[in-house]
This record gives sequence, structure tokens and C-alpha cells, in this order.
Amino acid sequence: MNKMLVAVFDSEVVAAEGLSALKDLHKDGDITLYATAVLVKDASGALSVKQSADEGPIGTALGLLAGSMLGLLAGPVGLAVGASVGGLTGLISDLNKSGIDVQFLDEVSAALSPGKAAVLADVEESWTVPVDTRVGKLGGMVFRRLRFEVVEDQLARESAAFQAEVKQLKEELGEAHAENKAAIQAQIDDAKKKAQVMQDQTKARVDQVKREADAKIAALQGQIKQASDRQKAKIEKRIAEVKADMEVRNAKLQEAGRLAKEALAV
Repeated sequence: MNKMLVAVFDSEVVAAEGLSALKDLHKDGDITLYATAVLVKDASGALSVKQSADEGPIGTALGLLAGSMLGLLAGPVGLAVGASVGGLTGLISDLNKSGIDVQFLDEVSAALSPGKAAVLADVEESWTVPVDTRVGKLGGMVFRRLRFEVVEDQLARESAAFQAEVKQLKEELGEAHAENKAAIQAQIDDAKKKAQVMQDQTKARVDQVKREADAKIAALQGQIKQASDRQKAKIEKRIAEVKADMEVRNAKLQEAGRLAKEALAV
């Protein structure tokens, strides 16, 4: 299962050991490590990236998480000092795109006190014991969340809403008095513009989901070449899960695209 994992350690030195431990687990086939980043909070509470998230489709979600954490220098989401509504809106948007939630970030930020460091990782993990054991030996705390398809769900909901709105406005237009028709037509045009944006976003998201899945499968196939016979079956199962997840996400996006298209055709 694809998860966003954060391991918090007492120092940057120990975090480096934690990152090495995760890479060892990847090498052994216990997990698949897609992307990593290291954040350090200094004595003043300022966060900095000591190792950037990997580039490309695999590193995108992790980069959004790292950027969101950097935006919370004052601490947990609920206590962020001087955080504007606009800033929090952007934060929530980034978290949605990365497939995690604000509560997760809140928990991690609370644990990442001044002087500590965190290893962020986008991983495929079938069971938690290997990571928990290795990180626990280093005195680290592990936080993990299953990634979810909030963007796909949102696109489907909004496309359905625009379809219903355009349909209702069309009905109102047919019954409206002449002096009201221009205003209703303007509302229809505006709703259709938004539906077109939804359709464009859906198409872009389909491409993004495919790129991310292809990159993950390539990483898994590279890992399986070096795996023992005992681990190959686990990695093959992960490949099947990535493919199944892509199919589910694509189905939601296809539905969102269909609804947006219908809104434009009304």
C-alpha cells in the first residue's frame, strides 16, 4: 500500500542513520522507497530542507508535503502564528494533491520540536514491522498515512455540480421572462467556463496519474531484479496494487470528464 511516511528523530545525525535504514529495507525488498527528503528544525524553530525530494512524478507528492511543512514554521496547523486564510487554503490544496490530510501534518509538526529532524518518504509498504523496528532502534517516531484520491474525488464532485447547475439554468432560461434571460444566460456561460476548466484539469490529471504509476512500476521492476526469491512475490504484489490503484483513479477521472463534457453539451 502506498503511504506517506515521516520518521522524526532527535537530531540530524540520527535522521541520516534513519534514512540509511530505510534504504537498506528497500534494498532487502521489505519496502519500496519511491522518494525521500530530510527536514531539520533548528533551535529557533526554523525548518530547512537538508535533502530535497526526488525530482519527477515520484517526488511530486513528497515535495508538496515538504513544502507544506516548511510553511508551518510556528508549529502545528492549529497553532500556526500569522497564517493567513489564503496561506492555509494553499496548504490544504497542496496536501490534497499529495494525497494526505491536514491532521497528519499537524501530528508531525507537533512531534518535530526544535533541534529534531525528520525523514519524509513516499513508500510502498505491505507491513509496518520492518520500518517500526529499524526506526525504533534509533529512538525515532513513525507517522504514516495511506495516500488517498482526494483530487480525483473532488474533480468528480465538481463536474457533477456544474452539470446539474447548467441543466437547472437551462430549464430556468426556458421559463424566464425576456428581461431575465440575459442574466441567466450569463450564469450558464460562467458555469460552462468552469466545466471546461474541470475537463482540462481532468485530462491533465489522467496524464499525471499515468506518469506516476509508470514511474512507480519502473522503480518496482528495478527493485525486483535484485530481490531474493522470498521478496520477489511481495514486490510483484506491490506492482499489482499500483496497477489496480491507477485503474480506480482513472475510473473516477473518466467519470469526471464525462460529467464535464455533458455540462458543456447542455
